[in-house]
Amino acid sequence: MKQFYLIILSAALLLACKNDTSKNVESEAETSVLTTAEKIANAHGFENWKHVSEISFTFNVDRDTTHFERQWTWQPKTDDLRMIAGSDTISFNRNNLDSISTVHDRAFINDKYWLLVPFQLVWDSNAKISEIIKTAAPISKDTLNKITITYSEVGGYTPGDAYDIFFDDTFLIQEWIFRRQNAEEPSLVNTFENYTTIKGLKFAQDHKQKDVNWNLNFTDIEVKH
Repeated sequence: MKQFYLIILSAALLLACKNDTSKNVESEAETSVLTTAEKIANAHGFENWKHVSEISFTFNVDRDTTHFERQWTWQPKTDDLRMIAGSDTISFNRNNLDSISTVHDRAFINDKYWLLVPFQLVWDSNAKISEIIKTAAPISKDTLNKITITYSEVGGYTPGDAYDIFFDDTFLIQEWIFRRQNAEEPSLVNTFENYTTIKGLKFAQDHKQKDVNWNLNFTDIEVKH
């Protein structure tokens, strides 16, 4: 009889352990659910961003025979910046802006957004992100996933702007539509292509428009840990 009770007690303890384990698994699953923004960021290597001590890149715009470029070196942990444009070299810290450096900081925010928009989806807590819908992309006409990110009308350099972001089933961005101040008509429509991976971070190096000899692109991308 004693052996029978021991068997019953062991079975009860085993069942209790299984129940606890099941609860733990469910609890972990609930806390590990990622938002769409996090899934897009992670698809572009966001988990490796914490190791970045310095990133440098050249922002280029080529249209027909004209060329424009700005070179940036950014230390994200301290927010120190260096910009080279033409014969000018300017260094400043984003935590200590004056009227002159604010102008250059505005340019940096624009250029950085193009390069790091997958991460901006996570960083920009003041923006609203819509639910995913399936729809035809504006340039390729492929059926892709689409979200819309809308910025607050208060604060920032370009308040109220909106972006329709089109990404594939691996959460890699393929195209976007920029709509200034959330207007219905697009201000700019272009691709995200020619991806490269550097230190685990994925960057779209080329952004092209349809039927226009225009390419906003990045060169000289370097990442330091």
